[in-house]
Amino acid sequence: MLGPPQGAVGWGRHDVTTFLVIGVVGLALLLVSLVVGDLFDGAFDALTGDVFSSAVIGAFVAATGFGAAAAQPALGTVLALPVGAVTGVAFAWFAWWLTRLLADGSSDATPGIDDTVGRDGKVVTPVPEGGFGVVDVLVGGHVLRLNARADHPIEPGTPVHVTGVLSPTAVTVAPVWPELT
Repeated sequence: MLGPPQGAVGWGRHDVTTFLVIGVVGLALLLVSLVVGDLFDGAFDALTGDVFSSAVIGAFVAATGFGAAAAQPALGTVLALPVGAVTGVAFAWFAWWLTRLLADGSSDATPGIDDTVGRDGKVVTPVPEGGFGVVDVLVGGHVLRLNARADHPIEPGTPVHVTGVLSPTAVTVAPVWPELT
């Protein structure tokens, strides 16, 4: 059976239970902040950054409680507290970094005409020689319907390859050649 190390102060089951309860409270705060949003929105506006967001505070409290509970049987209560605090700071920093990454991360940009070059599409309306037809091109999960010009007439339903950009709404296309077997 494991026992306290020589000279350990404050050995007891109640200390571990207390640390576990602190960890569960912090974990609950973290989970609620992830589902509901920042619980302290506006409470710490005088401080810059998101250092005191509910996700960061929840991560700090949870990691402090669980870190101290893990260290307490081996080190005793007095030394478990700083171990828990260091663990809490590390996890709070990670939560802050992760929330900043998510907040600052831009979503995928709306695809533009320049993103169509090199993509395959399909002719919607006939592309006459020297005139414009319409093609659909799939870019990043978005279907772009564009005017298209080609060197030779192309019938609707024909797969095409975008070869260049003529204007913000028009491209040049060429038929896709069937694979040689």
